[in-house]
Amino acid sequence: MEALALERKQEQNRELRIRLEQLKKERNAIILAHYYQRDEIQEVADFRGDSFLLAQKAAETDAEVIVFCGVHFMGESAKILAPNKIVLIPDERAGCPMADMVNVEGLQRLKAQHPNAKVVTYINSSAEIKAETDICCTSANAVKVIESLDAEEIIWVPDKNLGQYVQDQTGKKLIIWEGYCNTHDMLTVKDVVEMRAKYPEAEFVVHPECRPEVVAMGDYVGSTTSILEYCRKSERKQFIVGTEDGTGYQLRKDSPEKEFHFATKFLVCPNMKVNNLKKLVKCLETMKPQIYVPPAVADKARTSLERMLQVR
Repeated sequence: MEALALERKQEQNRELRIRLEQLKKERNAIILAHYYQRDEIQEVADFRGDSFLLAQKAAETDAEVIVFCGVHFMGESAKILAPNKIVLIPDERAGCPMADMVNVEGLQRLKAQHPNAKVVTYINSSAEIKAETDICCTSANAVKVIESLDAEEIIWVPDKNLGQYVQDQTGKKLIIWEGYCNTHDMLTVKDVVEMRAKYPEAEFVVHPECRPEVVAMGDYVGSTTSILEYCRKSERKQFIVGTEDGTGYQLRKDSPEKEFHFATKFLVCPNMKVNNLKKLVKCLETMKPQIYVPPAVADKARTSLERMLQVR
């Protein structure tokens, strides 16, 4: 029965992929997928990437329709950077708990307490928060963004773990908001110790959204993209991976001869996983759900994102 069910699933996916290609041509659409998406989504994407790369692609594309397979704030960023495009998301329930941990009123109060401070906001945030921001960043360019600022006070929103890492790397004092990524924050020192005992030859690669004590254990610390690049180029054959398990698709694709062991089974973002191939096809058929950002908010938020893209 299991074999029959698998065969039916594979046939359904083949039909969905054929339909998807037809719709992409009809709609002049492009599929952007974050590295944390399901394998079936990453397989059909025109571009796979982290938040930074996908923001660049959204700003540059000639397509009339952008289907953003990620979470809601990513679709918002695409709409802000490409306001004349239609931006779709397969499931509008794909939110981000960390983005929800900061609110406009709280940030405005903090800004009033530190009127000379520059506000740096991690891209994992709402359009409304970006509109209150001087410059955005991603984990890939956070250190460069902080180093680019000539400011004595910097407000960092919303990820305290990444903020602590950036502060340690740059030596700059940050006023850090108390938010965090539910998924990355689950990884503990105990998990890493147990995995190292199990795989003593493996290197531990870790995302800076993890807890500081876990990040300190890393043989390599970096953004999703830099972890992928490091593992691809490394001569090591085994890795313990401290980031969301969707990265396994690209890791295995890049290096099929290597072994990747995720540091805990809980490194799964449920919001990233609500999108699937069936929903992707349906959103292009119906052209819903569409991402909408009020023009006044988008105009203010766009400045912070464009400044981010200019940092080299």
